[in-house]
Amino acid sequence: MPSPPAAPDASVEGTDADAVGDRPDSAVVRDALGVGIAVGLSGFAFGVTSAGSGLTVLQTCALSLLVFTGASQFALVGALAGGGNPFTSAAGAFFLGVRNAFYGLRLSQLLALPRAVRPFAAHWVIDETTAVSLAQRGRRGARIGFTVTGLSLYVLWNLTTLLGAVGAEAIGDTDAWGLDAAGPAVFLALLAPMVRTARERAVAAVAVLLGLGLLPVLPAGVPVLVAGLAVPIVLYGAGLCAQRTTRGNDR
Repeated sequence: MPSPPAAPDASVEGTDADAVGDRPDSAVVRDALGVGIAVGLSGFAFGVTSAGSGLTVLQTCALSLLVFTGASQFALVGALAGGGNPFTSAAGAFFLGVRNAFYGLRLSQLLALPRAVRPFAAHWVIDETTAVSLAQRGRRGARIGFTVTGLSLYVLWNLTTLLGAVGAEAIGDTDAWGLDAAGPAVFLALLAPMVRTARERAVAAVAVLLGLGLLPVLPAGVPVLVAGLAVPIVLYGAGLCAQRTTRGNDR
């Protein structure tokens, strides 16, 4: 009598073991599109701000197409609008964009994309795609979230940048619309549910204090990088507390 077929092994090639526990694809796509659309509308504000700082429509669109990291783009045109030196303004924007390299280190392991795709995917490694990808439970969901967020945000951001730059005079003051706050607001909404433990909350609090405290004294972009020191600071403090607790118990 033939024995019953063996249960499928998740390690067999072609089986996506990482898909176990994933959210439904439709839910990931819905959330990713929500982020892409909400943040993509901020391109209006960038287009208007860039045109107001003296850049041409072509220069404004080139920034969105080739740089594609909103915080750095706003930092650059904001410094130029304030009368800053072009090289100093570009340096500040560069430092602010360095954080994307650290995102890439984490996403390279999570997404595990083919080598041929990585150079193209690197252009989409930004705050929003990172947040959506890390919010997923498995590799399949992370890949879908990264792709949908990156594609929808890139297309809409560049489209609204063009519309904002061309219609800068008609749109008027972007502060009245609040478009420049859409991107940070969406990112905070994604990040907040991921901060669960007391240690994570401590890291977030120290990072905010460092970033805001150093904002008036350091060039644009540098406070964001310094805020990354919140992790070793909190870990060092936690280590000291653990040592004191151990010594107290030994007495």
